[in-house]
Amino acid sequence: MANLTDEINLLVTLNSGYVEPLKTMLYSVQVNNPDEHIHLWLLHASLTAAEVAAIQQLTTAFGWTLSNEKVATDFAAGVPLIKRYPREMYFRLLSGQILPTKVKRVIYLDPDLLVINALRPLWEIDLQGHMLAAAVHRGVTGIVDSVNQLRLGTKTSYFNSGVLVMDLEQARAKIKLADITTAIDQHESELILPDQDILNFLYGADILEIPEEIWNYDTRKYLSYQTRSLNQHDIHWVVAHTVILHYCGMPKPWEAASDSKFTSLFLYHQQQLQRFMPTLARDPVD
Repeated sequence: MANLTDEINLLVTLNSGYVEPLKTMLYSVQVNNPDEHIHLWLLHASLTAAEVAAIQQLTTAFGWTLSNEKVATDFAAGVPLIKRYPREMYFRLLSGQILPTKVKRVIYLDPDLLVINALRPLWEIDLQGHMLAAAVHRGVTGIVDSVNQLRLGTKTSYFNSGVLVMDLEQARAKIKLADITTAIDQHESELILPDQDILNFLYGADILEIPEEIWNYDTRKYLSYQTRSLNQHDIHWVVAHTVILHYCGMPKPWEAASDSKFTSLFLYHQQQLQRFMPTLARDPVD
């Protein structure tokens, strides 16, 4: 079991469109996990030097370690780019092949989320021999599982790919680019969320389910969580117990059209980050 001196490896993959939301997400990790040692692994194909430097400024101020891993443009050249989705979405699945072999475990986080409580229990989770841990967004009835099983021909629950714990030693042995490209070529017409569908289609049987209301809370579904919990999971429960809020779907909380129960929490962290940034300019970290 890890202890507080053990570094938590966080993995993010993105293009330029999500740099600003990423900063807010990282700020939420820091302010709600201030005593943790974080190593951020930044996987991308096209971020500019200035964008990486802006992220580096934050991680340095937090006392984190940043590894900037720019993926060679031909690494995923064989992966068909499906309309609306950039190639960076596949980097999380292929991170075992991209990251150094010394990295044994990572927590992958989408940029469109907030971390509002302690991440360490997720970092220390017993994977029970599984390659991955992920949550399922079931709604009230759980019909999503049945629909996706029928669509993809799978037997497991349909896992969300926005928060993953990954055993990279297993991933290096089991996840192959050729398998991913073959699956996309053969099933492109059935794919709705390509990387998430591929995650479930190829690797669903090797995923440990973790509670969504704690580790991957779909902010669109507040009433569903309340209903399923017989009104126990009200907003007070969420703030006290939920660790990761995931702003699934559209609009995103940084967009003017967003006005959900959880929009204000994202905007608060975004505002606090904006107030924090001038202090970096006044007190640069060597």
